[in-house]
Amino acid sequence: DPFAKIRVDDCGKTKGCFRYGKPGCNAETCDYFLSYRRIGADVEFELSADTDGWVAVGFSSDKKMGGDDVMACVHDDNGRVRIQHFYNVGQWAKEIQRNPARDEEGVFENNRVTCRFKRPVYVPREETIVDLHLSWYYLFAWGPAIQGSITRHDIDSPPVSERVVSIYKYEDIFMPSAAYQTFSSPFCLLLIVALTFYLLMGTP
Repeated sequence: DPFAKIRVDDCGKTKGCFRYGKPGCNAETCDYFLSYRRIGADVEFELSADTDGWVAVGFSSDKKMGGDDVMACVHDDNGRVRIQHFYNVGQWAKEIQRNPARDEEGVFENNRVTCRFKRPVYVPREETIVDLHLSWYYLFAWGPAIQGSITRHDIDSPPVSERVVSIYKYEDIFMPSAAYQTFSSPFCLLLIVALTFYLLMGTP
């Protein structure tokens, strides 16, 4: 069956969304996009990124990489998109054979990897698979793949959710990419204020 396009008009209503990239971007134009929604005993995730390799989400107890449960959608050399389970050991992602994903589907089109899958809210106690009924920081990453194996992510400091995410709360959160946050960062605002004050003081 053809891959059903990701709907963004549901964001903040019937599902939670994270968008990273240009203001106003959607699942087909954001550098990175993720959505989540509860369906019975499962959580359905939709991921999409501007890459020909892989796109992933990590569930972490902090904002740093290491000791994280990671779900990745990987584009292989046969043109398929497979959903894989990883566990971050330091800065290295180790594939875990026990994969909680089901109802998997994915597509590679227009130089984007897009996928959809479900995984249970509750799992038996397991170090590499977190319970999603608890709140976690979400780590967002994407990058190239070589023969279906993931390699280092595309940017040095991948985006992270500002606070822990609850699957019971649907929000539509936009995070500007580096190209669009130049004048919105606190440092730049302070710099603009300082320069304005300097120029005013120097005017006779």
